[in-house]
Amino acid sequence: MRRPLIAGNWKMHGSRAENAELIEALLLGLPAQTPVDIVVCPPFVYLWEIGRLVKSSNIALGAQSVCAEQVGAFTGEASASMLKDVGCRYVIVGHSERRAIYKEDDALVARKFLAAQAQGLIPILCVGETLEERERGQTMQVVSRQLTAVLDLAGVAALRAAVIAYEPVWAIGTGKNATPEQAQEVHAHIRTAVAGRDAKIAADVRILYGGSVKAANARELFAMPDVDGGLVGGASLKADEFLKICAAAQTH
Repeated sequence: MRRPLIAGNWKMHGSRAENAELIEALLLGLPAQTPVDIVVCPPFVYLWEIGRLVKSSNIALGAQSVCAEQVGAFTGEASASMLKDVGCRYVIVGHSERRAIYKEDDALVARKFLAAQAQGLIPILCVGETLEERERGQTMQVVSRQLTAVLDLAGVAALRAAVIAYEPVWAIGTGKNATPEQAQEVHAHIRTAVAGRDAKIAADVRILYGGSVKAANARELFAMPDVDGGLVGGASLKADEFLKICAAAQTH
């Protein structure tokens, strides 16, 4: 049985005061023991402080990106060893905003995945199609290409210490979301693609849904057999909403 995971991607939001208030509410609202893994991914500048706030709790710390290089003259970047040094356990790689806005291609995402794992971080690998690609019937082709780039570089065994997140780009920050059936179709395709290399790893790897997850749709999404939790954007900034999403994951 795969343990559900809920990861909150705060993107470029927050302040010291707002973050402290949010974490306090989450810690008060979460039970001492929960069958769900919970991760928060604040902006780089708040990682150390949030790490201290969640220390000894059941909330893990994650970063929103990582440099593909381990050290050197890379102004503005943060290496995997630095993220680990400030308490990160997880890191998001290949988010659609990084791919689209900052032009991170499949090869660079694969290198970031490898760099994260080299330092013991758990990558949350994002894959997903744009609206135009979906309308052209290219969803499975795009997702397979993005996944294959990582598997070819890192090997399928790397998924033993990684998470995959399917995030349809057309459903991020738009208020739209894939239906549970649409999400399940792509999640099943991802699992089948991994099974083509190793059936046991495919059965064990967690695949999250990441397109406008909120309390109102979480339970139906998480009921799908291949949806193992969520990569949550805007709703992760609202304690009550995020707690309800975590609770929905506990029922499956």
